[in-house]
Amino acid sequence: MSSATTTVPPRAVAPPGRLRAALRRPAARKLLLLGAVTAVLAPLAAARWGSGAWPDALTVDLAGPLGRANDWIIDNRDGHWLFLYFFGHISNAIITAVRGVYLVLLALGWAGVTAGASLLAWRLAGVRAAVTALASFAVCGLLGMWVPTMRTLALMIVAVAASVAVGALLGLAAGLSDRTFRALRPVLDTMQALPAFAYLLPVVLVFGIGVAPAVLATVVYAAPPMARLTAMGLRGTDQGVLEAVDSLGATGRQRLLTARLPLARRELLLGVNQSIMMALSMAVIASVIGADGLGDRVYQALSTVDVGSALAAGIPIVLLAIVLDRTTSGSARPRLWAGVPQGGTGGHNQTRARTRTATTWAVSIAAVAALGRLVGASPWPDHWTVAIAPPVNRAKDWMVDHLYSGIPGIGGTADWAAHYTGWVLDPLRDGLQGLPWWGALMIVAALAWLIGTWRTTVTAVLSLAAIGVLGRWNLAMDTLSQVLAAVVVTLVLGFAVAVVAARSPRVDRLLRPVLDVFQTMPQFVYLIPVVALFGIGRAPAAAAAIVYALPAVVRIVSQGLRQADPAALESARSLGATGGQQLRQVQFPLARAELLLAVNQAVVLVLSVVIIGGLVGGGALGYEVVFGLAQGDLATGLMAGTAIACLGLMLDRVTQPTKPKEG
Repeated sequence: MSSATTTVPPRAVAPPGRLRAALRRPAARKLLLLGAVTAVLAPLAAARWGSGAWPDALTVDLAGPLGRANDWIIDNRDGHWLFLYFFGHISNAIITAVRGVYLVLLALGWAGVTAGASLLAWRLAGVRAAVTALASFAVCGLLGMWVPTMRTLALMIVAVAASVAVGALLGLAAGLSDRTFRALRPVLDTMQALPAFAYLLPVVLVFGIGVAPAVLATVVYAAPPMARLTAMGLRGTDQGVLEAVDSLGATGRQRLLTARLPLARRELLLGVNQSIMMALSMAVIASVIGADGLGDRVYQALSTVDVGSALAAGIPIVLLAIVLDRTTSGSARPRLWAGVPQGGTGGHNQTRARTRTATTWAVSIAAVAALGRLVGASPWPDHWTVAIAPPVNRAKDWMVDHLYSGIPGIGGTADWAAHYTGWVLDPLRDGLQGLPWWGALMIVAALAWLIGTWRTTVTAVLSLAAIGVLGRWNLAMDTLSQVLAAVVVTLVLGFAVAVVAARSPRVDRLLRPVLDVFQTMPQFVYLIPVVALFGIGRAPAAAAAIVYALPAVVRIVSQGLRQADPAALESARSLGATGGQQLRQVQFPLARAELLLAVNQAVVLVLSVVIIGGLVGGGALGYEVVFGLAQGDLATGLMAGTAIACLGLMLDRVTQPTKPKEG
């Protein structure tokens, strides 16, 4: 009997040892604590408010106050002093500025604008950028889109100038003051998470329809990246340099101008680049509220599912984005005054040299513009255009006829859309809407705390709770189901393509121009072909979101995989690891930060297009934003936009770690 009691199998004591080892991990302790809190609070919450969707007792009805504010704005917009002498002057100044820039572009003509853009690109970014600018503006004219391109460019110039100025001032304040930085950070986070459509409704109510609200909405949308990167550059200044400057007796102003701003040059130029890209994207969306130009052509084509016309207007948008991106990103190298003497007797000689260079530029551009006028008096010679809409529409009709109705054996795009909706979207939506509200909060808390801190956890939980307080819980779960389903497909396709691109330089070179085009294509353009192929509903919105987010995922993941430590890969090969083992056990772990960033960017980009999918039957929160904008309903549009911002903030917090995971 004694032997029976003393002989204990080793497995009988192993589980407690493994349990203690697991509890040493911070992630396990976090989950255990959250489980204990859930076990205590969940029964109390269920007994008090139920276990279904968000309880009505915890909602706040803002429709009344927002409706009264909406009515007051409409009633006083034409007579109140605030609109006549403040907002009215702002509107007139914007309209005058845009019109002035547009008239200058028309006066220069096609030859002058093309020459000026090519010369500026050459000086800022080199010969390749100049050739790109020359070819891009030529294609805009050949497609018959010269005048819309100039309208969009005029709006862009004014909006970008204002965005950079506002963003630089905010970033300067945040970079020099910790208190201002802490105050601005949540504001900038919210502004970047808020969908573009949500910016349109308030400015339309105040300024009406036209160019002024489009420029203001673009400024609000494009200023945050400039502010954030400016603050980052100023706050990241080398302390050793600052101490050296201080030791020379420099004042605060001298330290800013001679040390902090020059050292933050890279971040400042990146901020300008990002503001330009976001301003161009918003300028297209602003066509909904009367901003003329290329965006209006795309929007009109969307309403009639005219793929050819949409492509003819979308190509100049892409080319304009590429030119602006190449020019601004290449300006990190100081080419602007290359060849201008920097020595001499002082600043006076430098100023004279720069004045001569600028004069030479102006004379050259004027001469080219005059020659262009001799060739053709119109903005672009009519006989130099190529109509691509008819053949593109014929190709679209052929694809619809052969792909939409069905392909033998695998079905057609209509069947795929129906299966995706019925087999993926509907069950996922029903599951999320059937989840207890307190259960959803605990899941979000667990995800956010596992990869972040308690602060990010509180932010994520409060963001999700705010959606319920606004009374948009079920709609948000519908939107969330579309986002999650599209993100999974995006990540699967993106990781697969990125692995191939990372291993094959030839594939990477072939993919690079394709990714450039897809990343610069405005969101509206994606909706038109998917509507033609998949019809109206949530499926085309998901398809457009996948195509829009895929290039960013491929770029980030492939870059992370290529940057894996060669020594680690060589060690793995020397141990006989196969290609798949090297990928799973070496490259993926070493590229963990890039992989998490790819997930975060996929979520953010998919959400932005799913919201725009409200235009093509996506429903949920996107439809409410579109409905509020179309009807001028501030309450509906603003509450839906706020709910989308909260959803985006929550998704950002649960997909972007704030510190490395331990253990």
